[in-house]
Amino acid sequence: MNISGQVPAAREVRIPCGDTWLYGDLTVPTDAIGVVLFVHGSGSGRHSARNRLVANRLQQAGIATLLFDLLTAHEEQIDTHTREHRFDIALLTRRLQDATTWARAQPVLERLPVGYFGASTGSAAAIIAAARLGRQIAAVVSRGGRPDLAGPVALAAVTAPTLLIVGGTDHGVIELNEDSLANLSCEKRMAIVEGATHLFEEKGTLEAVAELAASWFGTHLAHQETGDAPVARA
Repeated sequence: MNISGQVPAAREVRIPCGDTWLYGDLTVPTDAIGVVLFVHGSGSGRHSARNRLVANRLQQAGIATLLFDLLTAHEEQIDTHTREHRFDIALLTRRLQDATTWARAQPVLERLPVGYFGASTGSAAAIIAAARLGRQIAAVVSRGGRPDLAGPVALAAVTAPTLLIVGGTDHGVIELNEDSLANLSCEKRMAIVEGATHLFEEKGTLEAVAELAASWFGTHLAHQETGDAPVARA
């Protein structure tokens, strides 16, 4: 594990997805204990400052990270005007599965347990992909997500330990995550960050998300456990 606090340099990668290529940033600490793929939400991308803050914390904990664009540049241009792609959960899920296949084929990553960090609509894609891939996915974390969009069947099929993080003032989304938590049959937990709105823009709230994610992935990437934990407040 990387205990020096030094964050290694990221390298840009190209990921084949069907008949197109997606660009990503891969960071692999020395003696990494796992790799986390980031599945961003509506109107976001690999350069998201929020996801990069969380990724940096995971890297410090000795976890490799892959932040990648789920949409091509052309698709992003269309989506800016129509928003037709950001809610296309089926497309986002296919792209995530393709990225997972690519990551597991890389020599530097092939022996590492895989985790997903989803945000907003990306959380639904992470849930569906985790349900499809079963034991290939070691842990899932959702930040301000919409896991409900994955549907109760996919939620019930997830085997990876799953943490749902929600802002304490993100009313409506809290209730949707509570419903999703009830549909999960894997090891699960819901953490509420007090004082946080949907984007966790309040001072210290995103750092709280990063700590929760680092702890969850650090515990579960190397192995899976069973059992549920109650709703927690951070």
